[in-house]
Amino acid sequence: MDHVASSTPDARSVPVCYRHPDRESGVRCTRCERPICPECMVSASVGFQCPECVHGGGPAHPDTPAGAGAGRSMAAARPRTLAGGTMTADPRLFTKVLIGINIALFLVQQAVGDSFTVRFAMIGQYPGVQGVADGQFYRLLTAMFLHGGITHLLFNMLSLWWIGGPLEAALGRARYLSLYFVSGLAGSALTYAVAPHTLSLGASGAIFGLFGATGVLMRRLNYNMRPLFALLVINLIITFTPGFNIAWEAHVGGLVAGVVTGYAMVHAPRRNRALVQYGTCALVLVAVAVLTLVRTTQLT
Repeated sequence: MDHVASSTPDARSVPVCYRHPDRESGVRCTRCERPICPECMVSASVGFQCPECVHGGGPAHPDTPAGAGAGRSMAAARPRTLAGGTMTADPRLFTKVLIGINIALFLVQQAVGDSFTVRFAMIGQYPGVQGVADGQFYRLLTAMFLHGGITHLLFNMLSLWWIGGPLEAALGRARYLSLYFVSGLAGSALTYAVAPHTLSLGASGAIFGLFGATGVLMRRLNYNMRPLFALLVINLIITFTPGFNIAWEAHVGGLVAGVVTGYAMVHAPRRNRALVQYGTCALVLVAVAVLTLVRTTQLT
């Protein structure tokens, strides 16, 4: 369990800075959760961190003298995100890349036509078309980058920018990409399991995974979650409203995978953190593989 410095024994109503016991503070480091005063606050991608977490990768042992970590290597002193990822100069880079890929493939769809869409969309089994049941498992991945029209594309890309950008900054690039692809694949797998005879496409499964992980992150930081809940409810209402022709399976599968993976990313203990985070991603992928293979066996 992480050591949290307490205030003096006089039962203060407001905690005091662990580095300056004479200063009250209502702000805590987003990594070690120790109270910090304005002088000790270091702005991070999400909230504030204490100097030790920024420069030394975590709080020092209570008996460690001040400045003992000054000789650490640059790699060890590199600032880390809330989830343990490396902070970068452009914390939204991979979000921009994902948006670029989606737009580029949409332009290819428009140029080539329906033959391209049908070739790479999520189809389990359909007369005259080979699908996942015929061994084309790549469709689980490629369907995540196809869209049914300009409105569909704009909605998903705006959501990806608004939700994905801050989430990438909070998790770090590798963890963010893992979350994105795990959620998207889970959405495709559930679509295949429940509705294998329909054509499905779009990044919606991955987007809903980002929604789920963002909710976990906001809960962890005690942020007001009502705006996110409102946006999520609106999306779910649209998802299940007849006439919109939306693959709800991709939304639900991505959302569940996003919540599970996001919880592991945000709440993993500092010891063996990467193992817990990527291990959870691996377990979700195993579930995706099992679900896909079972449905394939049933259809063939």
